[in-house]
Amino acid sequence: MTAHPVSRTTRRAATAALLTTSFLLTACGSGGGGSDAGGGQARSGGTLTFAVGSDAGCVDPQQVASNDTIYSVRQIVDSLTDQDPTTGKIVPWLAKSWDISSDATTFTFHLRSGVTFSDGSELTAQVVKDNFDAVPKLGALGTLAEGYLSGVKNTTVVDPLTVKVTFQQPNAQFLQATSTHSLGIESSASAKKSPQEKCSQGVVGSGPFVLKQYVQNQSITLARRTGYAWGSSLWHKSGEAYLDKVVFKVVPEAGVRAGSLQSGQVDAISSVGKANEAALKGGQVTLQRRANPGVVFGLALNNSRSVLKDARVRQAIGFAIDRKQIADTVFPTGTQPATSVLAHTTPDYADLSSDLTTDAAKAKSLLDAAGWKAGSDGIRTKDGAKLSLTVDWIPNSATNQPALELIQQQLKAVGVGLTLKQLQVTQLAPTLQSGDFDAAWSNVTRADPDILRSSFSTKLANFYRLPVTPLDTSLTGQAATTDTTKRAELVKQAQELLVQNAYYVPVVELQTQIGVAKKVHNLNFDASSRIQLHDTWIG
Repeated sequence: MTAHPVSRTTRRAATAALLTTSFLLTACGSGGGGSDAGGGQARSGGTLTFAVGSDAGCVDPQQVASNDTIYSVRQIVDSLTDQDPTTGKIVPWLAKSWDISSDATTFTFHLRSGVTFSDGSELTAQVVKDNFDAVPKLGALGTLAEGYLSGVKNTTVVDPLTVKVTFQQPNAQFLQATSTHSLGIESSASAKKSPQEKCSQGVVGSGPFVLKQYVQNQSITLARRTGYAWGSSLWHKSGEAYLDKVVFKVVPEAGVRAGSLQSGQVDAISSVGKANEAALKGGQVTLQRRANPGVVFGLALNNSRSVLKDARVRQAIGFAIDRKQIADTVFPTGTQPATSVLAHTTPDYADLSSDLTTDAAKAKSLLDAAGWKAGSDGIRTKDGAKLSLTVDWIPNSATNQPALELIQQQLKAVGVGLTLKQLQVTQLAPTLQSGDFDAAWSNVTRADPDILRSSFSTKLANFYRLPVTPLDTSLTGQAATTDTTKRAELVKQAQELLVQNAYYVPVVELQTQIGVAKKVHNLNFDASSRIQLHDTWIG
């Protein structure tokens, strides 16, 4: 971390904050962390065509949570900081340095001079304040960004290039939060637009690319930003990006995406599934894989539903699921079964694999004890009602449906009926907010364990309708301490409470696998296993 001279106590707090947010992610399989294998001299120009599986229906980085759309909108905005994907260290970007108070309630950022947005306006401390003041008003789609700023007391302009963010209580996660796309900095004019306007019209950022066109459910087109000169300290190239243009095409069918890459119609594709790996290997394609930190794929249960209020039913669902079978059958090579609610690449992850075993006999015993009797059609009943649940899911990954179909079979074997309900990508957040669902197939990527608080605290959005329990104490406590040992213990407690009470049923870790033509170089993963295109070139 680069910082102005600070007191010893402040420096210790800054170090503690960095340590709690650091993590180590390693690329696996062919391709590693980037697509450049020394393919000659980098050159400017050209158009990269990237096929993705879905469209979130929104082009505001502060509101988008679906990887397929994050890939594009991430390129429009810069962040105050960046996070090294190898070491987890937080490094300068729009902020050249920062100071953190000894109690981690105040974060002061010293901004780079000369940064402009694509509308010509300048980056100032007031712009950052306008962004952070607007984030809490984003609504249903902005829950990630809102969570990062929860408990903020105020954002103040110290001078034109110095901004101070003060929280009501210690907030160990905030420095890492400033490296995310969710807190990417937009122009003041964009920050003052309504969330709906930003979603449909896009935003003005200071990033290496600008949004040229958005056709919902069809494509997002970006163009290189002329005069760009303030990239992340992690990037190899200074100045403007290499690529002239990037086109993200929405191609829902995984096989069609793979075929398009093989034939040269597109240069890269998202969400390469197991079924397409063999066809893509050995040709002019590199498969790149990287494990995602954060909350693993699983069944996000609505704990307020009468059936799911009984912990025995929730626990039975967990014991009925064969995670290894799902990981090996459906997901890309190298995918690991969940061993906690957090992926193993997340800071302060705790191995709870002994609590996440497959035990159909135990599942049946728990359901028996809960009063659910075996029915003639194989589905259990109680007081004349069937033990049937509906799981809502969205088609933003080719693995979603087959994974759920396998879970459906596994649950039926112990007497639980599962109906699969496909939603449009844009419907998921409003559905969770409404509470009108039994369960949702879900995951959330973030390289900090505070994602547990964002997802499960009853004091925040609480989409999954958890009751107030000691879990809240653990979640609040880990966000309020800069003591790395204490934070790790509180995060472990939170994971144990989530898993043992089955408030959420972990299934598999998300591993991002993309296919990239070998003529494409330096298409790299960032710390959250999304892509960064500034250094990417074609040749």
